Amino acid sequence: MTEPVTLSARAKVNLFLRILSRESGGYHNLETVYCLIELADHLTVTRTTSAGVTLSVAGADVGPDQDNLAYRAATVMLETIGKPFGVEIRLEKNIPAKAGLGGASSDAAATLRAVNNLAGDTVPRHELIQLGAKLGSDVSFFLSGESLALAWGRGERLFALPAPNPVPALLVIPEFGVSTPKAYALLDAAGPHHPRGAVILNGDAFRTWGGIGRLGGNDFESVIFGQHPDLREIFEKVAETHPLLVRMSGSGSAIFGLYRNEPGRDAAAEILGKRFGTVIKTRTI
Repeated sequence: MTEPVTLSARAKVNLFLRILSRESGGYHNLETVYCLIELADHLTVTRTTSAGVTLSVAGADVGPDQDNLAYRAATVMLETIGKPFGVEIRLEKNIPAKAGLGGASSDAAATLRAVNNLAGDTVPRHELIQLGAKLGSDVSFFLSGESLALAWGRGERLFALPAPNPVPALLVIPEFGVSTPKAYALLDAAGPHHPRGAVILNGDAFRTWGGIGRLGGNDFESVIFGQHPDLREIFEKVAETHPLLVRMSGSGSAIFGLYRNEPGRDAAAEILGKRFGTVIKTRTI
């Protein structure tokens, strides 16, 4: 009997995010830096003799199974390898949904790896990444095995970067989430995406967290803050705790700060937790 495969599916934050253009088909081309953090979901995937995929989720309501990216990833993977068996997925959710932290995409990447492992790793890495790119924009990064990467296109083209030394991080999660399609719709409604001018991304800027912070912000912040002034307030309050860098992650709604040391991060958590509810202490990878 094949032993179950247990994997952690870590969250990400976007250290900057620029929308470069909108394609005629509706997709958006972006430029971003992904950074892996310690906060993680946990999956256990078991090979079964019955066909198909079964999914049980603890810790959060993530909607119907058929809409879950882990379920869809397992289905795609089984079809790719010819459906020689079925799988049972047990998913423990710790990453907040609709927060811009990539939880669903990370779950999908971990599921692809787990099912492939149960099949004897028959699908090579480059094909696995292609499968992931079809499931979602962030999945390729989570499959890459990198902790820091510059990405462009739809997030499926990656340039791995050496990560600066790990630092403490703080996530502030509001009571509401932000739908990614709605965020893009708000961005489109705000006006056309004008081509960006010439820019040189100096490699030295990626050596420190402060250097990365000076490369730019998140294009979603202006439109999302316009819809949710309380989110702008969270951003400003996190900035007042003197982090190395503060951003909204992805299309929101999580606001994160990176700190020089744990006492600084913990002091910020004490201040922010009294006012904004859900505060998660974590760390970059």
